[in-house]
Amino acid sequence: MDRYIDLKLRPDPEFPQTLLMNALLAKLHRALHDLRRNDIGISFPEVGQNARNLGAHLRVHGSAQALSGLQALDWLVGMRDHVEASDALVVPDRVKHRAVSRVQVDSSPERARRRLIKRHGISEEEARERIPDSAGKRCDLPFATLRSKGNGEVFRLFVRQGPLLDQAQQGAFSGYGLSGTATVPWF
Repeated sequence: MDRYIDLKLRPDPEFPQTLLMNALLAKLHRALHDLRRNDIGISFPEVGQNARNLGAHLRVHGSAQALSGLQALDWLVGMRDHVEASDALVVPDRVKHRAVSRVQVDSSPERARRRLIKRHGISEEEARERIPDSAGKRCDLPFATLRSKGNGEVFRLFVRQGPLLDQAQQGAFSGYGLSGTATVPWF
């Protein structure tokens, strides 16, 4: 990972920053899926401790070849008025690294009840007794709200930026540009 592209959301009086970041991440996910690459990662340079949103700055990391393939897709169609995108730039020397990963939280008691009803054939009332609304888990990580292409459901993609490391860790990235093991340069 010796190159990166900076994508910065422009202020927009009509659309909140979080909505624009959600749209940008959805477009990136579709592009990564179309490319079928697992060597492009992302980070959110503006996200600090206790942040609830991902900020207005997305950094896409990869090799020159990987990022060239991404840009060849022209995946920013429809977002160009909202995003300032750099060319593929060289990562500075002597930077730290960190893993940027997805954290899945089973936060919906309703979904858990539906699963219980389907798997065990019990009534909705019995499922509600077994899994009360208070059973929902909360997560304080920043997130994007996306829609699944598979089933059309809206879900939260919680993102954890791991501790800073002196050395890069190799590995594969998901279709969202996230990995629990592989790191991206942090600067």
